[in-house]
Amino acid sequence: MSLDVAVDAQTLTLAIESPLDGFLGFERAPRTDAERKRVSDMVARLNAAQQLFVPDPAAECTLSSVTMSSAVLGLGEPKKEEDHPQGHGHDDTKRADGKKGHADDDHADIDVDIVFNCAKASQARFIDVKLFDAFKRIRAIDAQVATPQGQFKRNLRPDAARLNLVR
Repeated sequence: MSLDVAVDAQTLTLAIESPLDGFLGFERAPRTDAERKRVSDMVARLNAAQQLFVPDPAAECTLSSVTMSSAVLGLGEPKKEEDHPQGHGHDDTKRADGKKGHADDDHADIDVDIVFNCAKASQARFIDVKLFDAFKRIRAIDAQVATPQGQFKRNLRPDAARLNLVR
């Protein structure tokens, strides 16, 4: 799972890209009522992003928007061909069963964009990341942070889930 964080004068912007498995335990369209419920629960939890990402109170942030996209779940706008990374299976890829579509070894992702409006975004020294509590299958997050002071990377784990925004 990757997490990109940008800190601007009055916004904190977070962009998640992750295989669905971390959120749902499967990487395909839901097949049962129980799986459909897991999808709706995931969407509800992600829409309450202020409970999953808690910015430093000094920044005085409020959640502004959450947008999600996942082709396999029918969420958001489908990605355009040019948005696919090289090597990602396209619709003309033959699957093992001989039908057209994504290759069997491809995994389905979800992209989540979260925006917080902040009175003092530059004063945010951290974001407490509570994804590990909400989604037990998530084991690690590779975070890239861009602030007015520079860019850097952090690795988060369940036992180290505070994302420091200062070097």
